[in-house]
Amino acid sequence: MNTTLMANLKPKHFLWRMEGSVAIIQLNNPERKNPLTFDSYAELRDTFRDLQYADDVDVVVFLPNGENFCSGGDVHDIIGPLTKMNMKDLLKFTRMTGDFVKAMINCGKPIISAVDGVAVGAGAIITMASDMRIATERAKTAFLFTRVGLAGCDMGACAMLPRIIGQSRAADLLYTGRSMSGLEGERWGYYSRLVSPDELEKTALEMAARISEGPNFAHSITKTQLNHEWNMGLEQAIEAEAQAQAICMQTQDFHRAYHAFVAKDKPVFEGN
Repeated sequence: MNTTLMANLKPKHFLWRMEGSVAIIQLNNPERKNPLTFDSYAELRDTFRDLQYADDVDVVVFLPNGENFCSGGDVHDIIGPLTKMNMKDLLKFTRMTGDFVKAMINCGKPIISAVDGVAVGAGAIITMASDMRIATERAKTAFLFTRVGLAGCDMGACAMLPRIIGQSRAADLLYTGRSMSGLEGERWGYYSRLVSPDELEKTALEMAARISEGPNFAHSITKTQLNHEWNMGLEQAIEAEAQAQAICMQTQDFHRAYHAFVAKDKPVFEGN
Protein backbone atom coordinates (compact mmCIF):
# COMPACT_ATOMS: atom_id res chain seq x y z
CA MET A 1 0.00 0.00 0.00
CA ASN A 2 1.25 3.48 -0.85
CA THR A 3 1.89 5.75 2.10
CA THR A 4 1.97 9.52 2.31
CA LEU A 5 4.85 11.45 3.86
CA MET A 6 3.73 14.76 5.32
CA ALA A 7 7.04 16.24 6.48
CA ASN A 8 7.45 18.19 3.26
CA LEU A 9 3.86 19.38 3.04
CA LYS A 10 3.65 23.02 1.98
CA PRO A 11 0.00 24.09 2.30
CA LYS A 12 -1.12 27.37 0.78
CA HIS A 13 -3.85 28.28 3.25
CA PHE A 14 -2.56 27.44 6.74
CA LEU A 15 0.73 26.99 8.58
CA TRP A 16 2.17 23.50 8.92
CA ARG A 17 5.26 22.24 10.65
CA MET A 18 6.54 18.99 12.10
CA GLU A 19 8.24 18.39 15.44
CA GLY A 20 9.32 14.78 15.27
CA SER A 21 6.20 12.83 14.42
CA VAL A 22 3.87 15.59 15.68
CA ALA A 23 2.17 17.70 12.99
CA ILE A 24 1.30 21.27 14.02
CA ILE A 25 -1.40 23.32 12.28
CA GLN A 26 -2.15 27.03 12.70
CA LEU A 27 -4.61 29.07 10.70
CA ASN A 28 -2.79 32.08 9.37
CA ASN A 29 -4.73 35.33 9.41
CA PRO A 30 -4.19 36.56 12.99
CA GLU A 31 -5.25 40.12 12.15
CA ARG A 32 -8.78 38.78 11.54
CA LYS A 33 -8.64 36.09 14.22
CA ASN A 34 -7.86 33.31 11.73
CA PRO A 35 -11.08 32.83 9.75
CA LEU A 36 -11.63 29.92 7.39
CA THR A 37 -12.13 30.39 3.65
CA PHE A 38 -13.44 28.07 0.93
CA ASP A 39 -9.83 27.23 0.05
CA SER A 40 -8.63 26.60 3.60
CA TYR A 41 -11.63 24.36 4.31
CA ALA A 42 -10.86 22.27 1.23
CA GLU A 43 -7.13 22.11 1.89
CA LEU A 44 -7.66 21.06 5.50
CA ARG A 45 -10.12 18.37 4.40
CA ASP A 46 -7.64 17.01 1.86
CA THR A 47 -4.77 17.13 4.35
CA PHE A 48 -6.67 15.08 6.93
CA ARG A 49 -7.68 12.61 4.26
CA ASP A 50 -3.99 12.17 3.40
CA LEU A 51 -3.07 11.81 7.08
CA GLN A 52 -4.92 8.49 7.14
CA TYR A 53 -2.05 7.07 5.07
CA ALA A 54 0.83 9.06 6.59
CA ASP A 55 3.54 7.00 8.25
CA ASP A 56 5.49 9.99 9.53
CA VAL A 57 2.69 11.60 11.60
CA ASP A 58 1.52 10.13 14.89
CA VAL A 59 -0.31 13.09 16.48
CA VAL A 60 -1.80 16.35 15.19
CA VAL A 61 -1.96 19.60 17.19
CA PHE A 62 -4.05 22.65 16.32
CA LEU A 63 -2.51 25.78 17.87
CA PRO A 64 -3.82 29.35 18.06
CA ASN A 65 -2.15 32.14 16.16
CA GLY A 66 -1.95 35.71 17.45
CA GLU A 67 -3.84 34.92 20.69
CA ASN A 68 -6.86 33.51 18.87
CA PHE A 69 -7.79 30.07 17.58
CA CYS A 70 -10.31 30.59 14.77
CA SER A 71 -13.16 33.03 14.13
CA GLY A 72 -15.11 30.63 11.89
CA GLY A 73 -16.15 31.16 8.30
CA ASP A 74 -14.85 34.38 6.80
CA VAL A 75 -17.67 36.94 6.54
CA HIS A 76 -16.49 38.33 3.21
CA ASP A 77 -15.00 35.22 1.60
CA ILE A 78 -17.69 32.72 2.70
CA ILE A 79 -20.79 34.24 4.30
CA GLY A 80 -21.37 36.86 1.62
CA PRO A 81 -21.03 34.46 -1.32
CA LEU A 82 -23.29 31.91 0.39
CA THR A 83 -26.17 34.38 0.37
CA LYS A 84 -26.01 34.37 -3.44
CA MET A 85 -25.79 30.61 -4.06
CA ASN A 86 -28.54 28.28 -5.19
CA MET A 87 -29.51 25.19 -3.22
CA LYS A 88 -27.26 22.84 -5.21
CA ASP A 89 -24.16 24.93 -4.51
CA LEU A 90 -25.12 25.50 -0.87
CA LEU A 91 -25.42 21.75 -0.32
CA LYS A 92 -22.09 21.22 -2.05
CA PHE A 93 -20.52 23.63 0.45
CA THR A 94 -22.16 22.18 3.57
CA ARG A 95 -21.20 18.66 2.52
CA MET A 96 -17.63 19.81 1.98
CA THR A 97 -17.43 21.27 5.49
CA GLY A 98 -18.90 18.06 6.87
CA ASP A 99 -16.30 16.09 4.93
CA PHE A 100 -13.60 18.05 6.77
CA VAL A 101 -14.99 16.85 10.11
CA LYS A 102 -15.28 13.29 8.82
CA ALA A 103 -11.68 13.43 7.64
CA MET A 104 -10.58 14.53 11.13
CA ILE A 105 -12.51 11.65 12.67
CA ASN A 106 -11.23 9.07 10.19
CA CYS A 107 -7.58 10.16 9.91
CA GLY A 108 -6.43 7.60 12.51
CA LYS A 109 -4.30 10.15 14.38
CA PRO A 110 -5.10 11.61 17.82
CA ILE A 111 -5.84 15.34 17.46
CA ILE A 112 -5.26 17.93 20.18
CA SER A 113 -6.76 21.42 20.00
CA ALA A 114 -5.07 24.08 22.14
CA VAL A 115 -7.45 27.03 22.39
CA ASP A 116 -6.75 30.64 23.24
CA GLY A 117 -9.03 33.57 22.48
CA VAL A 118 -11.93 32.97 20.12
CA ALA A 119 -12.88 29.55 18.78
CA VAL A 120 -16.27 30.22 17.24
CA GLY A 121 -18.44 28.80 14.49
CA ALA A 122 -16.35 26.41 12.44
CA GLY A 123 -13.47 27.12 14.82
CA ALA A 124 -15.52 25.65 17.65
CA ILE A 125 -16.32 22.68 15.42
CA ILE A 126 -12.59 22.00 14.91
CA THR A 127 -12.15 21.84 18.68
CA MET A 128 -15.23 19.64 19.03
CA ALA A 129 -13.98 17.18 16.38
CA SER A 130 -10.59 16.92 18.10
CA ASP A 131 -9.88 14.06 20.46
CA MET A 132 -8.47 16.24 23.23
CA ARG A 133 -8.96 19.90 24.07
CA ILE A 134 -7.03 22.21 26.38
CA ALA A 135 -7.53 25.94 26.76
CA THR A 136 -6.71 29.15 28.57
CA GLU A 137 -9.15 30.97 30.83
CA ARG A 138 -9.61 33.62 28.16
CA ALA A 139 -10.83 31.07 25.59
CA LYS A 140 -14.26 31.90 24.18
CA THR A 141 -15.92 28.99 22.42
CA ALA A 142 -19.21 29.60 20.62
CA PHE A 143 -21.35 27.55 18.26
CA LEU A 144 -22.83 30.79 17.01
CA PHE A 145 -24.76 29.56 13.98
CA THR A 146 -28.14 30.78 15.28
CA ARG A 147 -26.70 34.27 15.60
CA VAL A 148 -26.35 34.40 11.81
CA GLY A 149 -29.81 32.95 11.18
CA LEU A 150 -28.80 29.31 10.83
CA ALA A 151 -29.58 26.12 12.75
CA GLY A 152 -27.27 24.84 15.44
CA CYS A 153 -26.96 21.52 13.60
CA ASP A 154 -23.78 22.31 11.69
CA MET A 155 -20.93 19.92 10.82
CA GLY A 156 -22.10 17.29 13.32
CA ALA A 157 -22.63 19.59 16.31
CA CYS A 158 -25.99 18.11 17.31
CA ALA A 159 -24.51 14.61 17.30
CA MET A 160 -21.12 15.26 18.88
CA LEU A 161 -21.52 18.13 21.33
CA PRO A 162 -24.15 16.39 23.56
CA ARG A 163 -21.81 13.41 23.87
CA ILE A 164 -19.08 15.68 25.20
CA ILE A 165 -20.99 17.96 27.60
CA GLY A 166 -24.51 16.50 27.81
CA GLN A 167 -27.79 17.24 26.04
CA SER A 168 -28.96 20.20 28.12
CA ARG A 169 -25.63 22.03 28.06
CA ALA A 170 -25.25 21.40 24.35
CA ALA A 171 -28.75 22.75 23.75
CA ASP A 172 -27.86 25.83 25.80
CA LEU A 173 -24.93 26.59 23.51
CA LEU A 174 -26.55 25.57 20.22
CA TYR A 175 -29.83 27.51 20.72
CA THR A 176 -28.28 30.70 22.10
CA GLY A 177 -24.98 30.83 20.24
CA ARG A 178 -23.42 32.30 23.38
CA SER A 179 -19.76 31.98 24.30
CA MET A 180 -18.59 29.28 26.67
CA SER A 181 -15.70 30.57 28.75
CA GLY A 182 -12.58 28.57 29.36
CA LEU A 183 -13.55 28.09 33.01
CA GLU A 184 -17.04 26.94 32.07
CA GLY A 185 -15.70 24.63 29.38
CA GLU A 186 -13.27 23.02 31.81
CA ARG A 187 -16.00 22.59 34.44
CA TRP A 188 -18.31 20.97 31.88
CA GLY A 189 -15.61 18.59 30.65
CA TYR A 190 -15.30 20.18 27.23
CA TYR A 191 -11.71 21.12 28.05
CA SER A 192 -9.65 18.58 29.97
CA ARG A 193 -7.47 21.27 31.54
CA LEU A 194 -6.80 25.00 31.65
CA VAL A 195 -3.31 26.45 31.43
CA SER A 196 -1.86 29.94 31.20
CA PRO A 197 -1.44 31.47 27.72
CA ASP A 198 2.34 31.23 28.12
CA GLU A 199 2.11 27.50 28.83
CA LEU A 200 -0.52 26.54 26.24
CA GLU A 201 1.70 25.60 23.31
CA LYS A 202 4.28 23.89 25.53
CA THR A 203 1.59 21.85 27.28
CA ALA A 204 -0.07 20.81 24.01
CA LEU A 205 3.22 19.74 22.45
CA GLU A 206 4.26 17.85 25.59
CA MET A 207 0.94 15.99 25.49
CA ALA A 208 1.45 15.21 21.81
CA ALA A 209 5.04 14.06 22.32
CA ARG A 210 4.00 11.75 25.14
CA ILE A 211 1.25 10.21 23.01
CA SER A 212 3.57 9.88 20.01
CA GLU A 213 5.96 7.79 22.12
CA GLY A 214 3.23 5.26 22.77
CA PRO A 215 1.94 2.34 20.68
CA ASN A 216 0.66 4.35 17.74
CA PHE A 217 -1.05 1.51 15.91
CA ALA A 218 -2.98 0.87 19.11
CA HIS A 219 -3.75 4.60 19.39
CA SER A 220 -5.35 4.48 15.94
CA ILE A 221 -7.49 1.55 17.12
CA THR A 222 -8.50 3.54 20.22
CA LYS A 223 -9.58 6.49 18.04
CA THR A 224 -11.56 4.19 15.75
CA GLN A 225 -13.36 2.53 18.65
CA LEU A 226 -14.12 5.83 20.41
CA ASN A 227 -15.93 6.97 17.29
CA HIS A 228 -17.54 3.73 16.12
CA GLU A 229 -18.92 2.80 19.52
CA TRP A 230 -21.20 5.84 19.54
CA ASN A 231 -23.56 3.82 17.37
CA MET A 232 -23.27 0.48 19.16
CA GLY A 233 -25.16 -1.17 21.96
CA LEU A 234 -23.14 -2.30 24.96
CA GLU A 235 -22.86 -5.92 23.84
CA GLN A 236 -21.76 -4.85 20.35
CA ALA A 237 -19.19 -2.49 21.86
CA ILE A 238 -17.73 -5.16 24.13
CA GLU A 239 -17.41 -7.57 21.20
CA ALA A 240 -15.86 -4.87 18.99
CA GLU A 241 -13.31 -4.10 21.70
CA ALA A 242 -12.52 -7.80 22.11
CA GLN A 243 -11.72 -8.02 18.41
CA ALA A 244 -9.75 -4.74 18.44
CA GLN A 245 -7.67 -5.78 21.42
CA ALA A 246 -6.96 -9.20 19.90
CA ILE A 247 -5.59 -7.40 16.85
CA CYS A 248 -3.36 -5.22 19.06
CA MET A 249 -2.09 -8.33 20.86
CA GLN A 250 -0.55 -9.43 17.56
CA THR A 251 1.61 -6.31 17.29
CA GLN A 252 5.30 -6.12 18.04
CA ASP A 253 4.62 -3.22 20.42
CA PHE A 254 2.66 -5.57 22.68
CA HIS A 255 5.62 -7.97 22.74
CA ARG A 256 8.04 -5.09 23.32
CA ALA A 257 6.03 -3.96 26.33
CA TYR A 258 6.04 -7.46 27.80
CA HIS A 259 9.76 -7.98 27.39
CA ALA A 260 10.49 -4.50 28.78
CA PHE A 261 8.32 -5.24 31.81
CA VAL A 262 10.12 -8.51 32.44
CA ALA A 263 13.46 -6.72 32.15
CA LYS A 264 12.21 -3.92 34.42
CA ASP A 265 12.82 -1.48 31.60
CA LYS A 266 10.75 1.14 29.78
CA PRO A 267 9.28 -0.08 26.48
CA VAL A 268 10.26 1.70 23.28
CA PHE A 269 7.27 1.52 20.95
CA GLU A 270 7.65 1.58 17.18
CA GLY A 271 4.03 1.60 16.06
CA ASN A 272 3.93 -1.90 14.58
